[in-house]
Amino acid sequence: MNETVVDIVVVGAGHAGIEAGIAAARLGCEVVVVSPAGGQVGHMPCNPAIGGTAKGHLVREIDALGGVMGQAIDATGIQFKLLNRSRGPAVWSPRAQADKDLYSKWAAQLLATQSGLRLVADRVVGLETTPRGIAAAILEGGGRLSCRAVVLTTGTFLNGLTHVGGVSRSEGRHGEAPSNDLARCLRALGLTVGRLKTGTPPRLHRDSIDFDRCVEQGVFHEEAGDDRPVPFSFGTSAQLRNRIKCWSLYTNQRVHDTVRRNIAQSPLYNGRITGIGPRYCPSLEDKVMRFPDRDRHQVHLEPEGIGSASIYVNGLSMSLPADVQHEVVRSLPGLADSKVIRPGYAVEYDFVQPTELKHTFECRHLHGLFLAGQINGTSGYEEAAAQGLVAGINAARFVQGLEGLVLNRDESYIGILVDDLVSRGCLEPYRMFTSRAEHRLVLRIDNADLRLTPIGRQLGLVSDGRWAQFEERRRNHRTNLAMLRETKVLLGTQRVPASQALKRPEVHLATLMEQGVPLCLVDGPEGLEGRSLEAEMKYEGYIAQEFAEIARVRRQGARRIPSTFSFEAVPGLSREVAQRLTERRPETIGTAARIPGMTPAALAVLNAHVGKARN
Repeated sequence: MNETVVDIVVVGAGHAGIEAGIAAARLGCEVVVVSPAGGQVGHMPCNPAIGGTAKGHLVREIDALGGVMGQAIDATGIQFKLLNRSRGPAVWSPRAQADKDLYSKWAAQLLATQSGLRLVADRVVGLETTPRGIAAAILEGGGRLSCRAVVLTTGTFLNGLTHVGGVSRSEGRHGEAPSNDLARCLRALGLTVGRLKTGTPPRLHRDSIDFDRCVEQGVFHEEAGDDRPVPFSFGTSAQLRNRIKCWSLYTNQRVHDTVRRNIAQSPLYNGRITGIGPRYCPSLEDKVMRFPDRDRHQVHLEPEGIGSASIYVNGLSMSLPADVQHEVVRSLPGLADSKVIRPGYAVEYDFVQPTELKHTFECRHLHGLFLAGQINGTSGYEEAAAQGLVAGINAARFVQGLEGLVLNRDESYIGILVDDLVSRGCLEPYRMFTSRAEHRLVLRIDNADLRLTPIGRQLGLVSDGRWAQFEERRRNHRTNLAMLRETKVLLGTQRVPASQALKRPEVHLATLMEQGVPLCLVDGPEGLEGRSLEAEMKYEGYIAQEFAEIARVRRQGARRIPSTFSFEAVPGLSREVAQRLTERRPETIGTAARIPGMTPAALAVLNAHVGKARN
């Protein structure tokens, strides 16, 4: 058996694997990323888009820390839009349609040119361990990668099984073999494994669609590409361009009747699928059967690339038989003569219950094994990338004997994502929402760099050039804030500080600059700096309240629980709560508070006894 010695092995080259591999290599480790021969790097098997509500926050934070997804979508995006403009800045979220082939090529080139990283075309079929932890990854081709740490980013490949009507195939995704040997290995290692399901819609040939009968996006609210797109990466200086059109339409009664008539042939409804699907991205079958009072559901036609003939039918995910899917599609306006390039399908796969993990994404009971992406029960490219970045950073720090990175819930959406997974686990595929953030007013897209770039710099992921750019941006921000507080403007019949005037709903930065407030805004009042300034001034009082609440929660939750603390010995804790605490081993009172089943009374008892144990 051929043996190679490296620091870290990353299994998978999807969005989680890219971030994990790049981060670990940039932090000085020798990294091998293993991906099957012929497998695409950064593939988008579902919607070829990045961002969206809350997901856009994740991408901005990844970029602020020194990750790469923001750069990738800025370089390969073909339609950009900022969602929720009509609402407050806390929920503004960028989204972009990607050219999926260009995105994959961009990511592959990045891996190929990254110093300290090597991409190996093979499959990991097993892991070797010792009492000290991970020892090696075993390749299908006969090789052995001796290593200190492994990051598993296996997506939907663990015991993957696809379904189209009554036809089921052993696949991780369409046309690609699953990772059954590795799945058996994880079960043998004693990890708690469950089963989830996701799906994808049909793809149609562009030339077979009558677009005149579809509605071009822009008629519907906030669906057109922006005139002045907002970049995902804080380092992007080039003007982004919208290069495609998308179209919208609605399902109708004929579509719904077809689904109802054939529902017994859907593996979702006849028992063939046992995995739990995503509640917030339901299949067409679920939309029709669970919401019988709805007479229509919106569908979007989105090109998969500039030169691609493939149209992604967003909103029409299903696993009905192929002939039924053809009937459904051709019942839609403008699609009567459409050609289905590939039918939609459902895919079931194994995942590891993330309560098995520390907040560093390292397995609690197996040192050196880190998990990221759909293996942790999540859905979405952005959630996967965020996890990959955290896992890659912490795998590198583990190898180097350094303390792991743990981001708090009050400083990032990434911290919320990690804490939700590790503290609460998954009963269904996890998706990020702004509603999951207790302090979303301070976790905006415009200030992600101010919150996180200093952390990325301290870790070693932010380059000198990027840091210099950030320092200039931070200096300007502070100078502009001071200028707003010091300069007075006319408001009615009184002269008041510009910062006070800006709190009025009808007053904006452009108004103040017209009155002579000397702000330094390189990209104008509607750019990044302008958005940050206006948000901070308009919501200054609420933001102060948020920070006061954050400080209070941190004080209460920061008390550490000794690693040897016996939860079973605490009088007043129910057997169920004591058992859950023993299984999860929360490191702080704050983490314990978010474990399902913890009541305020139980938390108070625990807090008191932890205090006694530490005295």
